[in-house]
Amino acid sequence: MVVDDPRRGTEEAATPGTNDVSGAPTARRIVLGAQLRRLREAADISRADAGYAIRGSDSKISRMELGRVGFKERDVVDLLTMYGVEDENERAFYIDLVHRSNERGWWHRFTDLMPDWFSNFVGLEESASLIQNYELLFMPGLLQTEDYVRAVVSHGQPAHLDDQSERRVQLRLQRQKVLFRQGAPRLWAVVDESVLRRPIGGAAALRKQLDHLLEVTKQPNITLQVVPYSMSGYSAEGPFSMLRFAEPTLPDVVYIEHLSGALYLDRPHEIEVYGRVLDRLAVDAETPDRSRQLISKLRQEI
Repeated sequence: MVVDDPRRGTEEAATPGTNDVSGAPTARRIVLGAQLRRLREAADISRADAGYAIRGSDSKISRMELGRVGFKERDVVDLLTMYGVEDENERAFYIDLVHRSNERGWWHRFTDLMPDWFSNFVGLEESASLIQNYELLFMPGLLQTEDYVRAVVSHGQPAHLDDQSERRVQLRLQRQKVLFRQGAPRLWAVVDESVLRRPIGGAAALRKQLDHLLEVTKQPNITLQVVPYSMSGYSAEGPFSMLRFAEPTLPDVVYIEHLSGALYLDRPHEIEVYGRVLDRLAVDAETPDRSRQLISKLRQEI
């Protein structure tokens, strides 16, 4: 099974006048940065010259064009003038995008709990049209029950959660709402069979978790496949997520988390490698229907 790219058939780029600019601030910064890069290259201006014009450096322009920093209205106004953008409507579009890119997402109140590398992921997750997960140890975060989340956050001792840990639980539960809002993204998750058998939080918590999986996979935008033991470990050596966007300006992103940070991969050859892995996983895993049957069978055994 090959998962359809939701952007197929979409040929329009994000241009002034577009009404459907991706909703989360992180995504808006990337869209704005990409547009500024396009304007700079069309004007045949180097990053160093552009940086000098806004009292900065070429590295500042690079970070702006990658959407990795916030935007100051004055900087964008000066760049638009330098790039020869004189039409007032066009300039107004970019300035409006500056303001919206600097808005705070719902997750801002949790920033004291999240390192920057994870805050960026939450922002991108909010704007994705397709979220693809592969998990070897835990249930996908967007599909975990509250009891399961509490067990993970507390390292198996949910009765001893402190206030900060309670907020971590609420952060994860808030993230899950992305799947049930209007215009929700599609989630396609592949999990190793061992994930379904690992008693995180104990037998009762696992039963509720499996019941939850059977319920949420009735949603048309949520697909779950299980890699059986016989095919386990052949396609990928570790968990990862791939985010795809309906906005053509936003590149696909592969997210790989490790103990001290995370990697964001978006180069075409990197995306191609992980795309092939996802295709392989879809073949190795049970079909969605057979996966539901397997979950139901495991539920009866607990």
